[in-house]
Amino acid sequence: MAKKQFPSSEKEWKEILTDQEFYILRKKGTEPPFSGKYILNKDKGVYVCKGCNNNLFSSDKKFDSGTGWPSFWDVISEGSVEPKSDISLGMRRIEVLCKRCGSHLGHVFDDGPKPTGKRYCINSTSLNFKKE
Repeated sequence: MAKKQFPSSEKEWKEILTDQEFYILRKKGTEPPFSGKYILNKDKGVYVCKGCNNNLFSSDKKFDSGTGWPSFWDVISEGSVEPKSDISLGMRRIEVLCKRCGSHLGHVFDDGPKPTGKRYCINSTSLNFKKE
């Protein structure tokens, strides 16, 4: 039997995540703008999912969007995240989930810089950073 890489039940997630991490990653919450630890991070490296360590975003695709959340113009590789339609809060948005463990990361918008025109607006709480 293969070793489990991350929890399979919400109860197990609750045991390994802090209250804020559980609220954001599993209950689709959002951290307050300008409160996350990675907004001003300029180090080179890779941002990974807090839930399963899946590689998500490279520091070379990060930009200052002025929105209060870490923003990226592209993912690290095709298939690292899963977009999902989100019509909560009376808005039409595209939610960004970790493709491996299904954790909520943030949302993606079509107002980012070239070459993609995308702005992946991601909660710092949903990330860990592996410095080069």
